[in-house]
Amino acid sequence: MSAGAAPTYLAFDIGGTKVASGFVTLPANANAGADGRPEVTARCEIPTEAARGGEDLKNRIVAFAVRQLERAEAEGVAIAGVGIAAAGVPDSETGEIVSATDILPGWRGQRIYDAFAAVTGLPVHMIGDVGAHGLGEATYGAGRGRGVVLSIGVGTGIGGAIVVDGALFTGAHGVAGHAGHVPSALGRGFLCSCGTLEGHIEPVASGTGLKDLYNRRCEEAGDENLPAADGAEVAARAAAGEELARRTLTDSARALGECVGGMGNLIDPDVIVVSGSVVKAGPIWWDALRAGFADSALALVKPTPLVEGELGGAAPLIGAAAAVHRRIGAPGDAR
Repeated sequence: MSAGAAPTYLAFDIGGTKVASGFVTLPANANAGADGRPEVTARCEIPTEAARGGEDLKNRIVAFAVRQLERAEAEGVAIAGVGIAAAGVPDSETGEIVSATDILPGWRGQRIYDAFAAVTGLPVHMIGDVGAHGLGEATYGAGRGRGVVLSIGVGTGIGGAIVVDGALFTGAHGVAGHAGHVPSALGRGFLCSCGTLEGHIEPVASGTGLKDLYNRRCEEAGDENLPAADGAEVAARAAAGEELARRTLTDSARALGECVGGMGNLIDPDVIVVSGSVVKAGPIWWDALRAGFADSALALVKPTPLVEGELGGAAPLIGAAAAVHRRIGAPGDAR
């Protein structure tokens, strides 16, 4: 790659329902102006089909990579490396998935680098999918130019990432940033994805959790409303003026804001970037989130801006590309 050239990476975002891919061309200068955003092309996806097992998934992703590389060659696109945003907890040094939930049976223990090395001949680097999302936003999105970025993703579940001076902080065991598993009194008695009933924020503040909290309250109140199908429906009912939906949306967002305030006290970030489907719930949700944050944050942390992510669904692909780009530029093993 020539000095100053804009590198292009083949990126993957491996999730529970689909595996997305694209060619990510990073700007030659990461500190460029607002127009210096990465370009994502050749976006396509395959179904995860998790029930077929982890070995099958790994093999299909590798075959997917081969097809994408053939496409790149046909289109005259020079690929500098492969970046992977993986569900579960990957070991970025060995390329092994060291932990995964039952959503992806057999995914734990899969050795991804070995499989890719056999067919690509390119540098490969893998990080967690939520971490990739946060790294994308911190490097090229809403956290751009900030030294310490806390990223919170609120969708089907809740995750988080900590980025310091452009590097993803993963902790001693690779699990730093698991924002959904912060204690919250509101979550007591709701089953968390980690297995606890003792009160985590995810089962009452994720999109699924918001729906579950609302439906339980409807049942307890003998409310005649039909159960909500998802969190978006709860938000729509709240916006339409339904009192129980409005109260539930407010309680859920406020509780999450209190948890985020605690995280802010611990990390002291320059900015907190909030992304995911639930952030589209509207001003009721955002006002309650910020109120909860203000209640929990220390005086010096309270002014920290809470902002919406800018990269949308492309964030994990961009983050995966940024991670392999940083790794290739580091001394030692290209992985």
